[in-house]
Amino acid sequence: MAVLVIAEHDNASLNDATHKVVTAAAKFGGDVDILVAGEGAGDVAAAAAKVSGVRKVVHADGASVAKQLAEAMEALVVPMMSGYDAVFIPATTTGKNMAPRIAAKLDVMQLSDITDVIDTDTFERPIYAGNAILTVKSSDAKKVITVRGTAFEAAGEEGSASVETAEVPAGPFKSEFVSEQMVKSDRPELAGAKRVVSGGRALGSKEEFDRLIVPLADKLEAAVGASRAAVDAGYAPNDYQVGQTGKIVAPELYVAVGISGAIQHLAGMKDSKIIVAINKDEEAPIFQIADYGLVADLFNAVPELTGLIGKD
Repeated sequence: MAVLVIAEHDNASLNDATHKVVTAAAKFGGDVDILVAGEGAGDVAAAAAKVSGVRKVVHADGASVAKQLAEAMEALVVPMMSGYDAVFIPATTTGKNMAPRIAAKLDVMQLSDITDVIDTDTFERPIYAGNAILTVKSSDAKKVITVRGTAFEAAGEEGSASVETAEVPAGPFKSEFVSEQMVKSDRPELAGAKRVVSGGRALGSKEEFDRLIVPLADKLEAAVGASRAAVDAGYAPNDYQVGQTGKIVAPELYVAVGISGAIQHLAGMKDSKIIVAINKDEEAPIFQIADYGLVADLFNAVPELTGLIGKD
């Protein structure tokens, strides 16, 4: 039995999501291999070889897979599946794009966003915004699985796997990469941050969001997040959104400021290790899952908290 894990990376560094998918693949059982498909991604392949529990790394290097578009990845992965029982893919934007095409070409059912592996045929995944857990059983000979990384611990880096090369598909393909605009920031990336400070609609304006949330995040060396209501109101950009229709996070510390705790938001952060909520409404749903709650006016409490951080 063998499992193929498709690495998440930017051609320069290996995303932590890959380590977590390796943990999920190990629970499936058998040998675990990592596919690093990209262009000029030699450093990524070397990093993948150090992930604990990995038998070997398959390095496919070429322009056609530089951005891991669905058509190119399907052409690469499907022929490889003759030697694997399952392919595990991070449930990221890139992973969610390629997985359905791979599953369709293999003529199997895709198992999406799993949070646990029971056995080689049985898995768990959240439904109803995370309020219920569905147990799914598949009899397909090949499994195509996307993994919610926040549900698994990251694999270590004590491995010494071998690295093999593979030919990339030549194309041409019907779709092609045109361009991208990347937001550059010195802050930790939201989905993988160890600390997150999020603001909600109660902040009232973008100016207040920036005045209160940003300094607190700076003090905590945290990523900045926001509720959908805050994003829709223009307080924060779309890539800050945490929740069912935003990013799923599970940091060591999550600070929710002025967020009432709508079910859609809770679905994106309730797996955080420690949740701190600041809200003047003591009946706010966020307090039901918070480890620490402060019922107070955020316009007074947040500056005071920010000022206290770092003092003895």
